[in-house]
Amino acid sequence: MRKLADTIHKTAVTGLMGLTLLGAKKFSLNHLSYLPKMSSFIYRKIGMFLGFFKFKAISQKFYSTAKERTWNVIRTNHVAVVTSDMQKSVKLFEDTLGIKTSQSIPLPEHGVSTVFVELSNMKLELLHPLGDKSPIEKFLQKNPIGGMHHICLEVDNIKNAVKDLKEKNIRLLNEEPKIGAHGKPVIFLHPKDCSGVLIELEQV
Repeated sequence: MRKLADTIHKTAVTGLMGLTLLGAKKFSLNHLSYLPKMSSFIYRKIGMFLGFFKFKAISQKFYSTAKERTWNVIRTNHVAVVTSDMQKSVKLFEDTLGIKTSQSIPLPEHGVSTVFVELSNMKLELLHPLGDKSPIEKFLQKNPIGGMHHICLEVDNIKNAVKDLKEKNIRLLNEEPKIGAHGKPVIFLHPKDCSGVLIELEQV
C-alpha cells in the first residue's frame, strides 16, 4: 500500500511538472492558473482511492477475526438456587406454584444433591449440600435460607471454550470439564472474573 501511494505521488508530481513546462511554452498565465486546481483534484482522487483500500483492509480484518471463534453460547439452560431445606423448596414449587419437579439427583463428585424445576423455556436447579465438604456450605453460612447460586449456559464446544477462556485469563473452578447433573460435561467460571456471577458452561 505504501509503495502504491509513493508511485501515485510521483506520477502526480511528474504530471504537474510536465504541465507546468508545457504551460510555460504554449499557454498563457491564465491557463497556468488552473494548475493548483488540477493538483487539488488529483490529490483528492488519490485520497479517495487509498481510503477505499484502507476501509477494505479493515473490514476484511474484522470479518476474519469474527470467523475465528471456535465456540459459542447457545442459550440459558438453568438458574441454580441453593436451599437449606430441599423438601420445603420442592413443596413450594409443586404445591404452591403448581410446577413439576424432578426426582432428587445426588452428585457426590460435586458435593450437592439437585432437583430440577421444569419450566417451559428453561429450568431452575435446586441445590442442597451433600457430604461433609460440600462447596455450597459456605454459601449457606452467608445466606442461611439460601438464594440464587449460579446460571448455566449451554455451549456448542466446551473443550474449545476451556482453551479460549484460559487464554483470556478467565479462571476456572475446575481445570477440566466434569460430568454434570444432565450427564454432560460442565465447567464453572470464577465469579470474580465474571462480574460477580458464578457461570456454569454445559456442553449441548
